Amino acid sequence: MDKNFIHPTAIVDQGAVIGDGTRVWHWSHIMNNVTVGCDCNIGENAFIENGVEIGNRVKIKNNVAIYTGVKCEDDVFLGPNCVFTNVINPRSFIERKAEFKKTIIKQGATIGANATIVCGHNIGQYAFVGAGSVVVKDVPDYTMVIGNPARFHAYVCKCGKKLNTNMQCMDCGREYKVSEQGAVCPVNEDD
Repeated sequence: MDKNFIHPTAIVDQGAVIGDGTRVWHWSHIMNNVTVGCDCNIGENAFIENGVEIGNRVKIKNNVAIYTGVKCEDDVFLGPNCVFTNVINPRSFIERKAEFKKTIIKQGATIGANATIVCGHNIGQYAFVGAGSVVVKDVPDYTMVIGNPARFHAYVCKCGKKLNTNMQCMDCGREYKVSEQGAVCPVNEDD
């Protein structure tokens, strides 16, 4: 697929850049100065605000709201109805656009349905935020968090399955290790 598809009910503001092979479905709105990579899928009723950066092969399910300050790297999955914030203490009568906080969703991460990501907190590579969770601090690479507030639940493989106590994936066979700094990484760096 070389060209993108934009449903007639979708609104893509002038100045937004949509990559080849990307599909934008019913009633979605992509504002000015948004960059969406190639081969993405943006579900119905999604809203993407000014300045957001979306990488390649990102799946944005229905009713997702992504506000200024958010960057999604390649291969990110955003579940239905998940939402991001960009101001820590909003008030309708005080403009705080100068206080927008950045949030980065790193490569391969998954945000579950109805999750809320409070601004200024990054989601690590291949991390997994469970459905309905509220993220109020950074989520490390290859880590699954669940709950409100979101807390550590398990380590996860690149394929999305939980690792066993030996830091192995019983589904695909990948092995992981914990570094001296406490970071989880694949044993074979090619993974």
